[in-house]
Amino acid sequence: MTLKGLIRLIVAVVLVGVSLWRSNPNEVWRATTGAMAGPILMAVALVFADRALMAWRWFELLRPIEPRALPAFGTILRIFFVSTFVGTFLPASIGGDAVRAYSLSRHGVPPEDSLVSVVLDRMLGVLSLLLMALGSLCLAQNLAASVGLILALAVTASVCAVAAGLIFSPRVETLVLGLVKRLPWAGVRHLGEAAVGATRRYSGYRASLMLVLAGSIGVQVLRVVQAWYLGMALGMTQPLVAYFAFIPLILLIMLLPITINGIGTSQAAFVGLFGLAGTPGGQAFALSVMFVALGIVGNLPGAVLYATRRRETREPPPVASRHL
Repeated sequence: MTLKGLIRLIVAVVLVGVSLWRSNPNEVWRATTGAMAGPILMAVALVFADRALMAWRWFELLRPIEPRALPAFGTILRIFFVSTFVGTFLPASIGGDAVRAYSLSRHGVPPEDSLVSVVLDRMLGVLSLLLMALGSLCLAQNLAASVGLILALAVTASVCAVAAGLIFSPRVETLVLGLVKRLPWAGVRHLGEAAVGATRRYSGYRASLMLVLAGSIGVQVLRVVQAWYLGMALGMTQPLVAYFAFIPLILLIMLLPITINGIGTSQAAFVGLFGLAGTPGGQAFALSVMFVALGIVGNLPGAVLYATRRRETREPPPVASRHL
């Protein structure tokens, strides 16, 4: 493990420990063991629905660029689920994205198009979360002065602005190409230049981008409803609007690269934000753990597909992939 990874692990452990201490471990245990099965099963069904929707939006991103070489939707679905499963074992979601891009390139899609489709899919997902988070601040205006939220919003907005500039601005394209040409590795330079060209092609497919953005917003709505069902399972009484006020902000905070896969930041955010609505710390902490666990459950179909994959389409094992 690198020094950076070790620091992130330590921060995650500290945040989890502090949040658990604030929430009273006995109360957390009582809330968790008393959870009702029915609402949990509804949340599980919804997490599978959001995974299928995420696979569909990636397919829609690829359709205008690779109409002939594009694999069937079933293949896209398999690649997506397997890559999300593999990403569970990696320290950041970008590792799963790397597996996804590599796997798609093995099905006849040019590497630059595979890379760009995955990056844009991720960026549109981030943009949808940014839009949802801004809407959340309208519902919870007292949170607008939070330093953590302002930082998360600023980082997310900056990433989205760079991505949009690369698609629609020739000036940004020239700037990025200039940086790519300075890279010392010829193979990386070639892939980078091809990827910039593939990204710019999306400027002619604005309708597709808007459709994928709408699908991404749908994914975020499903995640809010999932959290609501988990809260119902724990006996929480907050209305659905409270979840729309808090969950997008929590997801935004979880994107901050200060811990591993949002562990620690999610616990602190759930306990802090839901505490403002009068939720006992034990319930809020239990909700945070169940919400993270639900994401892992959503990756389980990928485990089945990974275990039963055919030899000729075998995906790289988790230890073989690192970063995009």
